[in-house]
Order: sequence, then structure tokens, then C-alpha cells
Amino acid sequence: MRRISLRVPDPGIAATANAVRLLRPATTDAVPLPVCILGRVCALTLATAMLVLAPEGPLAPTPVAAQQSEQVTLEVAPITNAAPASRVRLPIQVRPRDGLAKNSFIRIRGLPATAALSEGYAIAPGAWAVPLNALPSLALIVPVGLEGKSDVVIALVNVEGSLLAEATTTLTITRQAPPPAPPAPQATAPPNSTTRALSAPQLAAADRQRALGLHTRGEEQLGRGNIYAARQFFERAAEVGLAESALALAATYDPAELARLKVVGLKPEPGEARKWYEKARELGAADAEARLRRLDGGR
Repeated sequence: MRRISLRVPDPGIAATANAVRLLRPATTDAVPLPVCILGRVCALTLATAMLVLAPEGPLAPTPVAAQQSEQVTLEVAPITNAAPASRVRLPIQVRPRDGLAKNSFIRIRGLPATAALSEGYAIAPGAWAVPLNALPSLALIVPVGLEGKSDVVIALVNVEGSLLAEATTTLTITRQAPPPAPPAPQATAPPNSTTRALSAPQLAAADRQRALGLHTRGEEQLGRGNIYAARQFFERAAEVGLAESALALAATYDPAELARLKVVGLKPEPGEARKWYEKARELGAADAEARLRRLDGGR
């Protein structure tokens, strides 16, 4: 039997007919190959051509980039310092803001029960809920006489109540040196009601709207029995020039008004009451004069 040498075609030639033609023996006395062998050789030739010509085909592994969602974090100061009867900024940063669920909010727990925030609303004693868009102007309002340390827990929560991120800050409230006593007012003849009305400052529309908003929040705190927080809102509105707020602030120090409100455990301060009644009179409050006379024992 003659030995037949087979030559594998070049991988670039994919035609089956060419592959079969190359498999013929060199001599004229060719011995026919079995059909099964010929079929196997053709299949091997085609498979080799496919592997060479298509390296990026379905058998090539496809790299898959693993993607991880960015973690949401809260950035707060580790220590927040404040003083009694003060207002301090409470900076809270949420990173990143993009992709947060709608209506996500900040929940703050561990505040002193008598403290208040300038934004959001109270959900429990010492606990507040603050919307994310109010964070740039968020401030802590510390009442008079409050001192000590508190561990405040700040959490980012979605509308379903799931916790997204959490951070803590230590609130430290320490007493500062008392300011010097104001000079005694000079004794002058009290102006009549017409003079006071003409000299009372006129608020711009935007200032009056802002002062009325502060006054409303003070009344809310007063209705909850939080006298210290109410004083902070009334004082801010009175400084803008709202006479009603100066009158309401004076009432929180007036012994007669505290008794009328049935406030227990809060010491009256007639000196502060007189100061703010006089301020209310300057701003044009009609009832300020009568309350001053009552505070002075009817003189």
C-alpha cells in the first residue's frame, strides 16, 4: 500500500472544494480515501480557518467591567460648640446628592429637649426632621440656661424609613462671660401716641414678610410650651422691626403674663420685660404703654 501525504490548506482558504482538491495524492494511481476520513479532514480544516480568521468570535472571552454604586456619606463636624441663649450654624453635607430618592430627609436625634432648629419640624422631644434643601441655612437655637454635652445622631433617611447614612457630633454648650450691663435709660418725657405712630419705623414688604414668618414660628413654640425657643424667634422678628414680636417677647418675661399663661417653673424677669416693652413702644405697639405701667405697679 502506498503512503499518502496530506497537506493542510492555508487558514485563509475557507472553501471546502479547495481543501478537498489539495487532499488528492501526487501520483496518477490515487487510492480513494474513505468518506469518513475525508469528512473529518474537511471539518478540521474549516474549524482551523474559523479560529484563525475570527479570534473575536463567540468563543473569545468578553471582559465585563464591574460597576459599584457610589456610597452616600454624611459630613458633619465631630464637635459643635455653642453657648446658652445663642444661635449657631449646624453644617451638614450630603455627598453625593445626585441619585438620592425623592423626599429623602435628615433625621436629627439627641438634641436637648429645650433646644430648637431654625429649619424642619420636631418629631419627638430632642428629635427633628429637616428637608435636604434646608441644610444650607440650618442653625441650632440654644435657650437661656442650657449647658452640658449631648451626643447628636444625624441620619439620612428615605421616605420608606430606610437608613442611607449616619454620622454623629458632640454638642457642647458652655456658659460665656456675661456682657456688660447696658447704660440706664435717660429720663425723658414719654411721647404721645401720635408721635410714636409717626416715629415708628416702616418695614419693607420683604422684611415684614420675613418677620411675620419668624413670629409665627415663635407662636408655635409658645403653644408647645417651649418658652426658650419661642423667645429666640420673637427676638429675631423684633430685631427686624416687628412690634408684635417685641410685645410677645416682653410677655415671656412679664410675671403677670406668665401667670396668665399658667407657666410653671420659669422665673419671671421684670427687667427684660421692661426692656422689650419699651422696644415694642418704640416700634408702635399700642399695648406696650399700658403693660409698662402695670409692670411698674400702676405708676
